[in-house]
Amino acid sequence: MRALLIVNPNATSTTSQGRDLLAHALASRLQLEVVQTTHRGHAAELAHRAALEQMTHVIVHGGDGTVNETVNGLLGAPRPEAMRDLPPGRTPLLGVVPGGSANVFARNLGISPDPVAATNQLLELLAAGTTRRIGLGRCDNRWFTFTAGLGVDALVVEAMEAARAAGHPATSGRYLRTTVRTFLKDRRRAPQLTVHLPGAEPVPEVHYAFVSNTNPWTYLEQRPVTTNPGTSFDTGLGVFAALSMGLPTTMRLARQLLARSGDPRSPRLIRTDDVPTVRITAETPAAFQIDGDFLGRRSEVVFATEPDMLTVAAPAAR
Repeated sequence: MRALLIVNPNATSTTSQGRDLLAHALASRLQLEVVQTTHRGHAAELAHRAALEQMTHVIVHGGDGTVNETVNGLLGAPRPEAMRDLPPGRTPLLGVVPGGSANVFARNLGISPDPVAATNQLLELLAAGTTRRIGLGRCDNRWFTFTAGLGVDALVVEAMEAARAAGHPATSGRYLRTTVRTFLKDRRRAPQLTVHLPGAEPVPEVHYAFVSNTNPWTYLEQRPVTTNPGTSFDTGLGVFAALSMGLPTTMRLARQLLARSGDPRSPRLIRTDDVPTVRITAETPAAFQIDGDFLGRRSEVVFATEPDMLTVAAPAAR
């Protein structure tokens, strides 16, 4: 069985020792090729080659951005007319060993955030042949694995990318400080977004909107942040859109997002946990992100879900 190990050496928690341990362990079971990424989009290029060469496994050691690139390289750009032309087994099995700061996709699959523990877990999953088929979201001619959004979350991602480019690590503390600073600045702006849900009247004057493919939406250290508790890899999309950025409303929502019950509700919130599609328009181009990757600004984005699109090495759904 031929396998490709894609390593992002610049990911937050990726180390040479962890990479060597993972490569050595996998090489004892698979005919392994190891490649480190060198530029943005490289993981997609490598994964696409692996699919063309009919490799059996692609393992990613990196953060959520590297995972997203790999998935898009494996599947290619979403084409609605060809969605059902991807039977199980056509693409290599995907395995993930977290190496980033948040690792939302891997953790939502039940993979340990610790790289060493995740390596042992992956070996056990491969030995047992334990796999899972999951659904994906698509928008802007790309797949997303766990979230996409317009507004303040994308502005935070943009600021974090700038900080990392300046040599600052992507720690949870930096994310929190950046989020608070960005929120206080952005709340002064008039709401620009309109949310269009199937079978419902458009909802204008929306400040920001998250669209999720799973739950939790993200993590603050070990604490999950829950926007859409009824959303999973096996359902439609979750939509979380705020009609207010006032401090009282925001503080209540923040407490609910971090609560163990994880069921945020507010009269100033649009929340639905299982829809096949949603369209979001903006009066002026709004900041846009996919899986924690800033992609610029958009005036309109259509989000949709596609079930059973990808085979992953992961425990059974909880």
